[in-house]
Amino acid sequence: MTSNATEPAALAHRLVGHCMSRQVASASPYDTLAMAYSTMCLRGIRRLPVVEHGRLVGIITRSDILEAKPTEIGHAVDFDGVIRDLDRITVGIAMHRAPVSIYEADTLGHAAELMLEHKVGGLPVLDARDHLVGVITESDLFRLVAAQWRADNARR
Repeated sequence: MTSNATEPAALAHRLVGHCMSRQVASASPYDTLAMAYSTMCLRGIRRLPVVEHGRLVGIITRSDILEAKPTEIGHAVDFDGVIRDLDRITVGIAMHRAPVSIYEADTLGHAAELMLEHKVGGLPVLDARDHLVGVITESDLFRLVAAQWRADNARR
């Protein structure tokens, strides 16, 4: 039986670009919160990178949308009223500017450290020209760890 002591290190040193999701949905700062929320629900995701002229300018999460409400929404009684109000607010108002991001040539270990340090569940991934090329999430990292664990058990 061979030692698996180096395998966790190998996983941590894999490149983000080989493990990220490339099918990235994004929003524009001029999209409405209703549009962004609809995209998130349809794609089953919790965050959208915000891109303008090919550059990452922010990130918006489901929580940001649910928390973003003008004073009149705070007293809305019906769901349709809330949706109408969210259709008047743009993503640019509610997004986090200058989000924590990572490059596709960085390691998974670095991605995990950034997520832990900044208490975020995912990172937009940029190429060398600072263009958005993917997203890496805590779920992606958990899937990789679980796959490694299954492979280790299969070898035993």
